[in-house]
Amino acid sequence: MFSIGLTGGIGSGKSTVADLFAQRGVPLIDTDLIAHRITAPGGVAMPLIASEFGDDFVAADGSLDRARMRTLVFADDTAKARLEGIVHPLIRAETERQRHGASGAYHIVVVPLLVESGEWASRVSRVLVVDCPVETQIARVMRRNGFTREQVLAIIAKQASREARVAAADDIVVNDETATLESLAQQVDALHARYVSLASV
Repeated sequence: MFSIGLTGGIGSGKSTVADLFAQRGVPLIDTDLIAHRITAPGGVAMPLIASEFGDDFVAADGSLDRARMRTLVFADDTAKARLEGIVHPLIRAETERQRHGASGAYHIVVVPLLVESGEWASRVSRVLVVDCPVETQIARVMRRNGFTREQVLAIIAKQASREARVAAADDIVVNDETATLESLAQQVDALHARYVSLASV
């Protein structure tokens, strides 16, 4: 089962690159999407989260109160570990279910914190990193999310460094400030051809 782990820092353009692969018929398994589903109203993680953290972390609609939880885990590494202890096994199980059902020559698992987790690299055939300078990340996230520079820097500080991601990469898509959708598509086309070839070996 040939698989690609796609990752990159916040604002790197992971979603854009993932969409380009999807347009070429490659099955995508998005761990962020899975995380949102299991913490949505009626999500399988919600009773466990309510039991562990209390009803204050459950929104009125029964979903995870993301803002409250984000504030807690950003300031408290112990709380972060407790939350991960609940959601990570559920995400892994659903990811594996989708991987076994995926068709095509290969599939892509989108894992924002692939390098940070320390385990995903051994669970995929190759690691693909979407790379750009930190200043480009900051500008994109400020523009997209309306965050201050300090807020973006705080998020980046919690993620693996650019150097660590590049060191972990088997393949890299360059999505710096000079990149265009056309140049990204050209990079994806080359990688897609390579992955189809590797998957058939």
